[in-house]
Amino acid sequence: MVLTLNEARHIADCLATLAWADERLVFDSFSTDETVAIAQRVGARVVQHPFQNYAQQRNAALAAAQGEWVFFVDADERCPQSLGEEVRTVVAAPRHDVYAVPRHNYLFGRLTLGAGWYPDYQARLFRVGRAGFDPHREVHEVARYEGTMGYLRTELIHYNYDTVEQFHAKQRKYAQFEASILFKQGVRPRPHNFILQPLREFRRRFFTLRGYRDGWHGLRLSALMAYYTLDTYRRLAALWQAPGAPRPSDV
Repeated sequence: MVLTLNEARHIADCLATLAWADERLVFDSFSTDETVAIAQRVGARVVQHPFQNYAQQRNAALAAAQGEWVFFVDADERCPQSLGEEVRTVVAAPRHDVYAVPRHNYLFGRLTLGAGWYPDYQARLFRVGRAGFDPHREVHEVARYEGTMGYLRTELIHYNYDTVEQFHAKQRKYAQFEASILFKQGVRPRPHNFILQPLREFRRRFFTLRGYRDGWHGLRLSALMAYYTLDTYRRLAALWQAPGAPRPSDV
């Protein structure tokens, strides 16, 4: 299962690494490029569905699945043959309803092992009807299931960001989502949040999550993530200050 929006650049290569699957389903948010045509040309089934948020889109994709299991792969990810074999082995005798997969993340062309980018487990293998995503967590989705989560061993390959410009564009989008979530929860930013939260994020990324392992690359990433923590709180403050902005009912 691949969720897409204007992924013509990646979709063919992504789907090629999923040839082991019983069905390759592209769940598209009405792309305006050649994504759909390319996916259909290589034999994938395409379903189009309007995008509201990430959790809702993945839950809708699960509902559209025709099999017992769904393995989610993003268009900028590649599934090694060994991972496909591991997935097939796991679903033949499952012990859990959801499994997380580790990822090898490439940022700016470099495999990144610190600052939280490894092992970077992502819940991706779901038993249909028995597991899904928390609808209240609209970005950086959280799996919802009973029992415990299983963990796969083989890494999914993720080409996160080719350029710094691409990184900034995606992080601005994430910051807006995070600010909206906090706003809906009734969280008001305090003066100390604009200083302490970014510092905590830098410390977490660079020291706790060992961003220092990647040298200057890790230092830059840790600093960038601290900046976008600040950006989240600035956006949250703007939501509260906007004239006539709706307020959460419980505030």
